[in-house]
Amino acid sequence: MADKPRKPDQTPRGTGTRLVAAGRRPEWTGPVVNPPVWRASTHLYEDMAAHRDGPRHNEDGRFFYGRRGAPTQWALAEALTEIEPGATGTVLYPSGVAAIAGALLTVLRPGDVLLMTDNAYDPSRAMGRGLLADFGIETRFFDPRDQSAFEALWCERTKAVLLECPGSLTIEMCDVPALARAARKRGIVSVIDNTWASALGFPALARGVDITVSSLTKHVGGHSDLMMGAASAGPKFYGALRKRAQNLGHVVSPDDAALALRGLRTLQIRLERETSSALEVAKYLSQQLEIAQVMCPMLPGSPGHQIWARDFTGGCGLFSFVFKGGTAMARDAFIDALDLFGIGYSWGGFESLAVPVDPVPYRSVMAWPPKALTRKDRFGVRLSIGLEDPGDLIADIEQALARMAEA
Repeated sequence: MADKPRKPDQTPRGTGTRLVAAGRRPEWTGPVVNPPVWRASTHLYEDMAAHRDGPRHNEDGRFFYGRRGAPTQWALAEALTEIEPGATGTVLYPSGVAAIAGALLTVLRPGDVLLMTDNAYDPSRAMGRGLLADFGIETRFFDPRDQSAFEALWCERTKAVLLECPGSLTIEMCDVPALARAARKRGIVSVIDNTWASALGFPALARGVDITVSSLTKHVGGHSDLMMGAASAGPKFYGALRKRAQNLGHVVSPDDAALALRGLRTLQIRLERETSSALEVAKYLSQQLEIAQVMCPMLPGSPGHQIWARDFTGGCGLFSFVFKGGTAMARDAFIDALDLFGIGYSWGGFESLAVPVDPVPYRSVMAWPPKALTRKDRFGVRLSIGLEDPGDLIADIEQALARMAEA
């Protein structure tokens, strides 16, 4: 039987309170704090009448078959919906890339045109040139900082735009509300990869975006031990997202859902700590003669800070910087000399990470380096600041800079 809907709570609640309470229905948790891990492929029916009635309903809270989830997955989806203003529901996917693919395949058809921000996550770019192209969908890249150029790309076949703010590697900001508003006027669906800020730092649906996607692998998981993605939307698109995900056979492990729920409870305090530490590290780097530019929109004076201060209520530990006239070899020597930073993709975990940045191979229309830099200022590093003491991270960077100079 379906669970009885809860009465809406009209009492305003702070972010921390919502994160603690979200998704914890008594009928899903029972007498314990967290929803148990329901591992099941087969859901049994009480009788043939219930079996006949099952296919007539398709919603979280109704047992049907393991592919549609059970209380562990339902609790996570509901919790994510509750922290996303304007969301009707949330669909879970086995990875962030699967969530992006699921959202785009929901709103695009063969012959359509997708406009994709040129500084998008590389797997998103690869998807535009690979998977979507295979389905007869054309992807056109645009500079998200130039709205006129964005609008100049519109045609009758343009059906969706994929935004990402800030960009994954070079952390450029863009005016998401303006871009989403312009797209909506033309009937173009806006999708955003909102992994960097999460719903806590940028309530994308409330800012005018139609579908917001996030890699739960990162901030929500928080411990570098799970892969998962999610897409949230209002009533116009949630049902279509759910149906497409089910047709594609997307399902997430209940064990991973339980880990994501656990990470969600501490999301706010981890983001606040990572943001605070990142600002300390970014400020230090901005004062070093070896650094041409720090790309951290949370840092006053950094590119995009005004947009971040206007539209965002929070940040995270991810930012980049570029060496002044450096070489790839020198940059690699710097990364190799780091002790507290692991070399690895992803971000949002408790540990700090560093990866090289060279966006030239991953740009179609956005020039690199930007006008503020010289042609020699090409090679950089992306840092994901974790929960270590920021003073220790700065000391580690300082010794790595010294080692780089020696090399």
